[in-house]
This record gives sequence, structure tokens and C-alpha cells, in this order.
Amino acid sequence: MLDIQYIKNPSTNQMTLLTSIQGKALLTTPQLNKGTAFTEQERIAFMLQGKLPIAVESLDQQVIRAYGQFNAYQNTINKNIYLNELHDSNQVLFYKLVSEHLSEMLPIIYTPIVGTAVKKFSRDYRHPRGIYISYPEIEHIESILKNRSNPNIDLIVVTDGEGVLGIGDQGVGGMDIPIAKLMVYSLCGGINPLNTLPIHLDVGTNNNDLLEDPMYLGWRHQRIAGAEYDNFIEQFVATVKKLFPQVFLHWEDFGRSNARRNLERFQNRICTFNDDMQGTGVVTLSAILAAVRACNSKITHQRVVVFGGGTAGTGIADQIRDAMVHEGLSLEQANQNFWMLDKPGLLFKDSEGLTNYQEVYARDRNETAGWHIENPNHIQLLDVVANVKPTILIGCSAVTGAFTENIIREMTKHTTRPIILPLSNPTECCEACPEDLYQWTDGKVLIATGSPFEPIQYNGITYKIAQCNNALVFPGVGLGLIVTKAKKLSNESLWHACTALSHFAPIRHDPMAPLLPDLQQARLVAEQIALAVANQVIAENNTNANLPENLNQTIHDTMWQPEYLPYQYRSLK
Repeated sequence: MLDIQYIKNPSTNQMTLLTSIQGKALLTTPQLNKGTAFTEQERIAFMLQGKLPIAVESLDQQVIRAYGQFNAYQNTINKNIYLNELHDSNQVLFYKLVSEHLSEMLPIIYTPIVGTAVKKFSRDYRHPRGIYISYPEIEHIESILKNRSNPNIDLIVVTDGEGVLGIGDQGVGGMDIPIAKLMVYSLCGGINPLNTLPIHLDVGTNNNDLLEDPMYLGWRHQRIAGAEYDNFIEQFVATVKKLFPQVFLHWEDFGRSNARRNLERFQNRICTFNDDMQGTGVVTLSAILAAVRACNSKITHQRVVVFGGGTAGTGIADQIRDAMVHEGLSLEQANQNFWMLDKPGLLFKDSEGLTNYQEVYARDRNETAGWHIENPNHIQLLDVVANVKPTILIGCSAVTGAFTENIIREMTKHTTRPIILPLSNPTECCEACPEDLYQWTDGKVLIATGSPFEPIQYNGITYKIAQCNNALVFPGVGLGLIVTKAKKLSNESLWHACTALSHFAPIRHDPMAPLLPDLQQARLVAEQIALAVANQVIAENNTNANLPENLNQTIHDTMWQPEYLPYQYRSLK
């Protein structure tokens, strides 16, 4: 673990970092390296004289150079590689650079470009980062976790790489996702990166292309399942709880058979969160609340079709349904406002292979008895749209172009302003392009996408496209839970996170504006979400911490800023 300690000057409140790491080791430790910003005194104290050019630069000067280097790359994947190389050499410089160009660079380090990086992980592998725990090492989980670099851990993001974005099982390559998520936590939520830990649980892969690739770096084995898998996860969570009793555990990109089960299994034992379900649900609901408000309607009056009944699709449906209940419907009434389709088409109560979370939204077959359809045993999306006449259409299918012109024009016949959310990413998996949706709805559409899109022109008006980016949600949720040392995350806290985000919707002030704020506002959004979550944690008596009266100021002061601290050498003798 890194040898670091902090002291504060009581007269100036200036923090100083103490460490015994010197020389080349200091320059190659990304969490501590300042490069050309080491002062003359620090260069003497840490044996750096002659190891750097003589000029002493400020962080701002370094950012100017780094931005020029970034712009020298034309290809987005090369830009991703450059930023990750910077992250692996000078962590503070990386965060300062990206924070100043957040809207431009977040899509490069996070979705959608991270999906490309995941697929190339084994062949492009350069530097170790995070912790890998493979199933054959099940007896060594505790010792592996003790090998981490950062000593104090507030936040863990963990994956097993089975359900990565819209590209499926990527095995050990899934590690790029927790790394990227933690970057976003620090950039948007002010979580100190020295208090975070990305983890990949390598339980094998069912991706034969990876298993046959001689360069693949993961465990060459089919994915374990059943009791073996459950026991492995149990031992992992128990060890995390033992070593980090107040940690916030974030599950990411688990397969549909395990994602919800893991969350429900441990949500009362550790403060935990699944972004694919809960984060996606909150940001999508916030966009929908803004759209419904723009239509002068109510959430309880919506008819919702969800195309793609996996982890994300059902998680979104859950959040919308809970909002309907919050606004006065019974649970049974709210469930009747949803029609969910998956690979077999419209889901029925007697459909084979239904998961327990899909069963809630499955319909009775007698409901479709009067529909004019070609194949009652496989009811397609166009059939559902024509007969249900939805006001909201959500895509979580990863089926490129699934929202065809016929489907969208049919939907537009029956609603004044169709709310359409093609959320699958990466971009090539999107159900429809915004430009087409504006054309097919004669400009009536209210839209948010999963991937970023450039503004479009329609009838002489420029429309910015809202992105349902989880980066607007999970950093603030995590910050609020960490500051309060919450024992668990409640559904009510997620509702308050959603309403806090919805207040930032630009369409509230301009009918032509997007449904969600720009990413450049993400840090301000996170601070308000954190306050909403923290207040709810306190209202629920869901913490053992003694919190100050001025919670708003505490959250603000807690948010980490990328800046260099003065260093002082600490001898271990």
C-alpha cells in the first residue's frame, strides 16, 4: 500500500502530504507523481534532482501541454489510450485536464468509447490498475484485497464482465468499466481517487472468441454458475465488509441472471447499488418527468412500452412504476401501465424463461385477444405500438435500428408529443438516430439517448439531444452515501435523487431545450443529489455517523479537487 499521510496547517488550513517514497518510484507512482510541478525543495528532499528538466511548472501549464497532446490524436480510441496513459502516470494532471474539458472528454474515457477499449483490453494491455480476483484464487480473497495500493477505501466498483454495455460477455476486459466509472465518480462527484478501488471478479467467460484468443489475459474457463458462483460472491462481499465496514459497493455490468439477484441478496447487509438498474432507472425517470411536464401531463397517465427486458429495461420500468405509486397509483395499477418486450416478443405470464423481475410486467394473453396481429404467439413491437398506443417508448435492446419509421409514425398518430428514448449503447447499438426521430414525428418527439449525439437541425431549429448518462446520477448518490456513512441505500433515497436531477432539466425553462442538463453541469448536479440523498439518509436514521448541522457545507468541503499538495519527506526510520 502507498505510504501517505496528511497533516493540516491550523493557521492556513493548507494540507501537506507526507510520504517516504522517493526518486524514480515517486515519479512512477501515478497517485503521487507531480512531474515537472515538483518544486526545487521537493526535488532535493525526494532525490529528484536531475531526473526532471530544470523548469518548475504549475498544474495549469501542464494542462495546456496535455491538451495539445490530446488534440494531436485524431482517432477516438487513440485519444482514449492517451488519457488512460496520462491517468497511469499522473493522476492529478489527468483529472484536472478532463475536468476542464468534461463534455469533450467524458465520452472518450467513459461511454461510448470505453466499449471499444473493453473489446481490445487483452491486446492493448499496458499497465496494471485495480484488483483482479479470479475464481481459482477464492481462498486468497482477503490477501489479494490487502495488496491494494490505496490504503483507505470508501468506494468499490466491481464487475464480473458478463453484461458489458450492449456488447455482452467481455471476460477480464470488463475491468475497464470499473476504472472508467471511478474516474467519473471523481470528476463529477468529487470522490477522492485515493479512496477508491476498481475490482474485477474473474469467474470465466462464455465468449468463445476470447477463450480462443492466445492473447486473452483472463481465466480460460467457461463461466461458473449456480452454487459455485454464489459462494464466490458471498466470500467476496463478506471479505469486503470485514476489511471496509463502511464502504459503498457499486455493482456494474453483471449479467441479467446475477445483477438483480446480487443486489437484492446483499442490499441489507452492505451499502450497495447497481448502476445498470438503479442509476439507469433514475436518470431515465428524470428525463421522463421533464418530458411529461413539458406535455402538461402526469406520470400516472403514461402508457409505457419497454423494448428490451433485461437488467436495464426492468430497472427503468421499476423506477417509473415506483414514481407512479409515489404519485397515487396502487402497485397493481402502476404495473398495468407497462408492456415489456424481449427476445420472445411481448412478454406474457406464460412465456417460457421469464425472470422473477420480468414476471411483474408480463401480461395476460386474453388482453391481446382483440388485437389485429399476424402471429399471436410472437407479438412484435409494431403490433404493441399499434394496439397499446404508448406515450413513452424506451429501448434497452442493443438492437440497432429497432425503432423503424413504421413504428415511430404509428406511435405519433396517437400521441401529441411522443416520448422516445433509444438508450442502448455504444452508439452503433442505438435503436434509432435522433435525426430520424425528428423527421418521422414531424418534430414532435421528446427525446433522450443512451449515447451522445451532436445537435441536429430540423425546420431551421437546432435541437440539442439530451443524453441519459448515468454520470448525472451515480456520482451524487455515492457522494451522499459516503459523506453520511449510510448503512444501506433505500428506494426513497433514489426518488429524491431523481427529483433533485429533474430540477436541472433545461426544458423546464425553454420548450426547445433538452430533457437533461449538459455534462458540464455534472459536478453541480452531483452536489445537489448528494444533499438530497444525505437528508433522506438522516431522515431514515440510516447512519451511525455524527453529522454536522451544516450538511450542505460539509458535502461541498468533502468534494475532492484535482490540485497538487505540497510534499514533505517522511522517514520510516
